[in-house]
Amino acid sequence: MTNRPAPSGGHSHARLEEAALAIALAERPPPRERARCFESGNLEAAVSTFRRKFGEAPASGLEAARRWRDAAAAAGRRLLILGQPGFPPRLAEIAVPPIALEIAGETDLAAPAVAVVGSRRATPYGIAVAERLAAALAEAGLVVVSGLARGVDAAAHRAAIEAGGRTVAVLGSAHDSLYPPEHRGLARACRASGAVLTEFPPGTRPLPHHFPRRNRIIAGLTLGTLVVEAAARSGSLATARHAVDSGREVFAVPGPIGSDTSAGCHALIRLGATLVTGVADILEELGLPSGSIESGADSGDVRSREPGGASPRPGPEAARLLDALGKRPSGMDLDTLLGAAGLPVPVGLAAISELERRGLVRRFPGDFFRGADGSLD
Repeated sequence: MTNRPAPSGGHSHARLEEAALAIALAERPPPRERARCFESGNLEAAVSTFRRKFGEAPASGLEAARRWRDAAAAAGRRLLILGQPGFPPRLAEIAVPPIALEIAGETDLAAPAVAVVGSRRATPYGIAVAERLAAALAEAGLVVVSGLARGVDAAAHRAAIEAGGRTVAVLGSAHDSLYPPEHRGLARACRASGAVLTEFPPGTRPLPHHFPRRNRIIAGLTLGTLVVEAAARSGSLATARHAVDSGREVFAVPGPIGSDTSAGCHALIRLGATLVTGVADILEELGLPSGSIESGADSGDVRSREPGGASPRPGPEAARLLDALGKRPSGMDLDTLLGAAGLPVPVGLAAISELERRGLVRRFPGDFFRGADGSLD
């Protein structure tokens, strides 16, 4: 699918964009048939094709499209339409691409990217491996894409940010119904270091059937999908299947023999996924240079390092967080903590990750933090 320049005339283009959004919101025909209307890359032709085949979008759909457009503009978010400039080219190639994306943040969605996904109930091993591999991918210049979920997803996002790289979070809900709610701070950090995006319009709640749709976008944005830890029936395996269906690579990290949380990864490896013990395995399979990894950057090798390795003393940003927590032993939420320490979200999250790895800070539900010597009653 080719991206072509938008037609001239601001008002006429706005009307065409509204019509395209209404098509995205339509319940019929099936998504694949609606997406095929956009194959020409010409917005006017796409809308005309839909009208010729399926009739006009209902008035209620056009009104909902206007509300979506206005809400995105008011929040400073962009709307990208399939086949139009800026729409991720790899995502446009999948079997059923989204017709519209609402994006917060600025990053090149055509840049080389790898998805890092895995269990929401990851083990310490899974978290440590996700952090190391995501950080190494970011240091190698790849965008780390994941789903903002608890467990492996959150670890991958945070590690990419801490490494100074770019990360993209794909939601299974609207921006105004972000899930899980305790990851609002992480979502802000992802936006500052990359992007947060969704195909769902305002007001869409995080319902279970939305997450398989999200998974196809995670796989579609990337050159390959890395599964770090997954049970035999994990949703991460669905993301891997989407990657295979789209002709993308699948990578899997082996776990301990007999581990239920690694059964899905072992199944993927038996089916031909690339076994990963370090980031060089991924870069080699993708045909990307690995010189920067071999010449001093962290290789992310999961064979040679124990979880929890740390530098001798906290960095200056981490020290500011510890000082702020020391002045309020009862603890504080993420926004209050970062404000007290005077740190921007990406820098603060990186420093918090450092302190958590060192066991100096404890995270509680709702992104509430205390020094490690305290507890919540």
